[in-house]
Parts: sequence; C-alpha cells; structure tokens
Amino acid sequence: MARRSRAKLRNRVSKTGLLALSALVLAGCDRGILDPVGPVGAAEKTILINSTAIMLAIIIPTIVATVGFAWWFRRGNTKAEYRPDWEYSGAIEMVVWSIPALTILLLGGITWISSHDLEPSAPLKSSVKPVTVEVVSLDWKWLFIYPEQGIATVNQLVVPAGTPVNYQLTSATVWNVFFVPQFGTMIYTMPRMTTRLNLQADRLGAYDGLSAHFSGDGFPGMEFKAHVVPPEQFASWASEARGKGQALDSRTYTDLAKPSSYVKPITYGAVDPGLFNAIVTKGGPPPAPATPPATGQGG
Repeated sequence: MARRSRAKLRNRVSKTGLLALSALVLAGCDRGILDPVGPVGAAEKTILINSTAIMLAIIIPTIVATVGFAWWFRRGNTKAEYRPDWEYSGAIEMVVWSIPALTILLLGGITWISSHDLEPSAPLKSSVKPVTVEVVSLDWKWLFIYPEQGIATVNQLVVPAGTPVNYQLTSATVWNVFFVPQFGTMIYTMPRMTTRLNLQADRLGAYDGLSAHFSGDGFPGMEFKAHVVPPEQFASWASEARGKGQALDSRTYTDLAKPSSYVKPITYGAVDPGLFNAIVTKGGPPPAPATPPATGQGG
C-alpha cells in the first residue's frame, strides 16, 4: 500500500510539473517577438526561425556524430578498426568544410536580403496614408507627439490598426532604445539626432513597449503601453483629446523633462509645433518667457 501511494504521488507530481511546464511554454509563445502583430515583426520572426533551422543543421549532426563516434570507438567494441597510420581523406575534408561554408552563405544571404527589405527608414508599402509620431526618450519616460493631430501623450502610444506609422525618434538626455517587441525592429534614440522607423500593427490590442538600453536609476520604470485601435477610433480619440487638458509648451515640457520614473499616462491637448525640432537641435525648447510684474499707475 505504501509503495502504491508513493507511486501515485510521483505520478501526480510529474503530471503537475508537466502541466506547469506546458503552460509556461505556451504563455511564452503568446507574447514577444514570437507573436508578431504586424508585417515587420512577422518578417523578423521568419528570419529568426530560418536562421535557427540553418544553424541546427550543423549543430544536431555534430552532436549525433560526436556521440556516435564515442560509442563506436569505445574500449569494449572489438569491431572498431584501429588505424594508426591513417592521415587524410579528401571526401571527409570536403564534407567537413562544405557544410559550414554553405551555412555561412545561407546566413549571409538571409542577412543581406533582410537588411535591405527591412531597412527601418524605408516606408512600408501600403495604400493607406501613414501616421507620423515623434518620439522623445526622457529620464525615465517616453513622450509621443502627434504633429498632424496636434496632441501628445506620455507613456501611452496609440496607433490605428492596418496603418503604417512613421516614427521620428530622438533623445532629450542619454542614448536609449525604443522597442515594442510584437511590432518589430528596435531602434536607438540619440540626443541631437533623429532616427526613423516605419512599423505597422494589424491586430487590435494593448502591447508592452519598453526601453531596451540601460539609462540610469529609473530605467525599470521606463515602460509604456502601445494601443492598436481601429482607424475610426483613433480619429475619434485624437479629436476628443485635442484642445482638452493642458498644453505641452516650453513651461510644461521643462517640468516633464525632470527625472521621474513609473509615470502614469498623460495626454496633452495641444503641442508647441516646433517642440520636437527644438529638442533635436537644442536639446530642449527655449525657456518660457517670464511673466512681467504687474505695475500700478500713479495718480
């Protein structure tokens, strides 16, 4: 009875562990770069899978051959022939060198083609007019400016589904990296410089965005949500946000640029049209004009 109970317990533990492992693997497949929501992310997933398969074409036979040779030439195998005078085999040399050479050629070809097809600054082919978003990395938050809509957000990116988005990115402080794993391509943001990135998301939902480059104490809180909504909902959201709440001008930007982390999403109903260019060229907007003191009139 005791043996039977222990056997049942082991089976139950094994089943529980297997279920937990399966759930963990399946959960990992539903997020990140292996679950793309747009054409760029899907193309990069294909490149990742193809490259891994090509490399496994060398790794797996090598492992099998290593185990096979060790087993065949074991001490107890009397059938293994010992050849102390053997030195060279042209056929073996051809196999040994041709497989790695072919692998390098295939990987090089994939890299060459994909680096041109997925050039970050190249516009995506689409009949839909792209949306422009200006991105500024701050300490430690993300500022998204919609110049065509005249609004801005902090730690909240909203884009229309099925629409190419032209991101223009810079940094107001140190180097950083803009990355929404399920959208695709990460790219650096650098002070006094504009980088360009074209992405598209086709599946509705909210996706995690982050900084992929350590930038100081508040780095863990430098995260945001990327919301993919229907085009009509995006237009409605932008229209409702415009003119409401505070405006993002020199004074409010100066307050926003102060180091802070885990900042909750903010929406600005108006934006200084030259703000992004001022950040790129000068590292920030010109100082806000001082309010002149009130003066009285003499009697």
